Amino acid sequence: MSPLQAIKFWLIQHLGLAKDALHVHVGLLLFVGSALLFRWPLRSWKPWAVALAATLLGEAWDLRDSLVYHTRIDLWGNLHDVWNTMLWPSLFVVLARTTRLFGGQAARR
Repeated sequence: MSPLQAIKFWLIQHLGLAKDALHVHVGLLLFVGSALLFRWPLRSWKPWAVALAATLLGEAWDLRDSLVYHTRIDLWGNLHDVWNTMLWPSLFVVLARTTRLFGGQAARR
């Protein structure tokens, strides 16, 4: 088992989260955390790109682990993980750009 898989299983076990919930939480943490850390507005593509890059790297690592440890490759499962991780960051960017909810451009019109 790779270090990434060990960390994921540890988090799932000790936080009481399902694997899908872990993806949702990580996506939100990366999106909001990078926006706060770098003072990027939520309407910016940058925090979304941070979440997407981490998601794709994580899924690439999962695929690598499947090859190295001779486990089943589940591309639909990987796509499902990307969907779970990126849903809320994507919706937040759209809402920040099109509504007044986050004080974005729509609020200044």
